[in-house]
Amino acid sequence: MSWRGSTTVSDRIFACLPYLLPVIEVFRFGSSLRAQFPPLKLLFSPLEPLNDIYDRVPYAGLIIFFALFFFVIRNEKISHFVRFNTMQAILLDIVIFLFGILIPVVGLVPAGDFAIQTLSTTIFLGIMAGVVYSIAQSLLGRYAEIPAISDAVYMQLPR
Repeated sequence: MSWRGSTTVSDRIFACLPYLLPVIEVFRFGSSLRAQFPPLKLLFSPLEPLNDIYDRVPYAGLIIFFALFFFVIRNEKISHFVRFNTMQAILLDIVIFLFGILIPVVGLVPAGDFAIQTLSTTIFLGIMAGVVYSIAQSLLGRYAEIPAISDAVYMQLPR
């Protein structure tokens, strides 16, 4: 939906950056998948230094979350396109957080290890698919429409 106006090249690039948050957050869910498929390990190796820094800084996710929320989403001087993509990245991060709460509960059932591995892989693939789609759409200057997530973004984003 590009009816809100045209997007500049810088808007397209800045719209992609917030998606690093869900990528780093979902990185831990893909550990078993990366172990089973070595090409994936090679593909995600550029993110490992960023993941190490993220893990070393206490409450990094919370700090980045609030910084993006207050300084990007609530700043109406920033284009709607960038704010939309930032809010969508934050909502993907919230989905990851909620599944992170669910994982220990799944571990309580019999055959929990298999269920945890399956759920973790599904979360990893689903979030990565959403992020890749959103980044591709952002680079093309289009609004990435993810069912339910984008609807929630439109409800939350001030106009």
